[in-house]
Amino acid sequence: MALYEKLANDVEGLIRSGVYKPGDRLPSVRELSQQHGRSISTVIRAYLRLESKGLISSRPQSGFYVRESSASADDRPFLPILPSTPVSVSSPVDVSRLVLSTLRRIQVDHAVPLGSPYPDATAFPFAKLNRIAAKIGRSQKRWGVGDALPPGNCELIRQIAKRHLEGGLLVDPNQIIITVGATEAINLALQAVASPGDTVAVESPTFYAMLHAIERLGMRAIEVPTHPTLGIDTTALSGVIKRENVKACMLMPNFQNPLGFEMPDEQKKELMALLGEHEIPVVENAVYNELYFGKTAPSTLKKFDKKGLVVTCASFSKSLTAAYRIGWVLPGVYRDKIENLKFLNTLTSPPIPQMAIAEFLESGGYERHLRRLRKTYAHQTKLARALIHRFFPSGTRISEPRGGYVLWVEMPAKVDAMEVYRKALERGITVGPGHMFSVFEETYRNFIRINCSSPWSSKMEVALITVGKIVAYLAR
Repeated sequence: MALYEKLANDVEGLIRSGVYKPGDRLPSVRELSQQHGRSISTVIRAYLRLESKGLISSRPQSGFYVRESSASADDRPFLPILPSTPVSVSSPVDVSRLVLSTLRRIQVDHAVPLGSPYPDATAFPFAKLNRIAAKIGRSQKRWGVGDALPPGNCELIRQIAKRHLEGGLLVDPNQIIITVGATEAINLALQAVASPGDTVAVESPTFYAMLHAIERLGMRAIEVPTHPTLGIDTTALSGVIKRENVKACMLMPNFQNPLGFEMPDEQKKELMALLGEHEIPVVENAVYNELYFGKTAPSTLKKFDKKGLVVTCASFSKSLTAAYRIGWVLPGVYRDKIENLKFLNTLTSPPIPQMAIAEFLESGGYERHLRRLRKTYAHQTKLARALIHRFFPSGTRISEPRGGYVLWVEMPAKVDAMEVYRKALERGITVGPGHMFSVFEETYRNFIRINCSSPWSSKMEVALITVGKIVAYLAR
């Protein structure tokens, strides 16, 4: 337990036992710091934690006080995200300029990155990976293009096959192709299963990087209603397939960005039976599969694929390091086509990063790192949900992810996410406005996505509280 958590628990115990009664002023930050021998920042974090639980409140220029009704906020139930009801019409995709302009603003120096799509890099073993890469670079062997030609480094491929086996999926190493991150993997997969002008079915909301791939290749997208805990609605998808000429699906069945659900096995089986019946391939985005909060890894769609129609795409960018840009594809019946496309598109993937990651995996360091990372993300996501529940206005709905590091937040209907985005940015805070997650700009206009991967701190807590106050002001 962190020092601020222990201190918060001690003060909470004094409130619960009646030592401090409703309306009582608590010791000042400096007084409590001296009494308990803790730093000022530790005391501030403890008080903010108690404030997020609804036990105390702050008064400007006065201090912290026990709330008159300290349980009221905790008694208010969490409202879940409702199933989506998008406009299911095949449409051209034109989101890249809008997303790019938003992401550029999100990367403002020193801003609290609640709107960032990327995991916080400080949690990654970058120094250790760099030492391994430097050692490989200093070795006597001379590396050439031939060492990195598709399908990729054989030792890394072997390690990836082993990880899939540990997750319950038997993968032939010959069915693995290394790529430049998941972005290339997704683009290669989509090129292999569909052509310009074809319609691709996606979840709604869907991660904008997947919409970018559809846009880049001149395809059309159709959004399908999606349940916040069960995933894409197979009945709705069946109806879409019957009335539209759907050539492929592009889905994220585990810890979907932004909803965070893990599609249950029964739904995965039902989905693959439907797609198998119609011979429709599916590009499976599995980049968050290693970031589960439970005790066991999730199953993949490929596990239930009887015809080789699933092309699974993954990478180490969300779980180990984004700097090396190493991903892979499990291509199913499209193996030869994807390998050839890889050769034509980028020729090779960098050899030294492949070898460095392979050595790191072989050492056992990856699994130890993942255990810490999963625990951290689960804890931070839980804290963020509590703060949003406490400080956002009544009627706010919050996703309950099973893995990953993002939250999807539905604000009251009159709140415009772009206005929240602008006002938060003025205060040095970024959020991910919902318009980026749909083909139609107005579909999720009162939604925002929150990134929970940054190390938890008083700065993060204050940022979430500030955004909540902005939303409450706009909801009046």
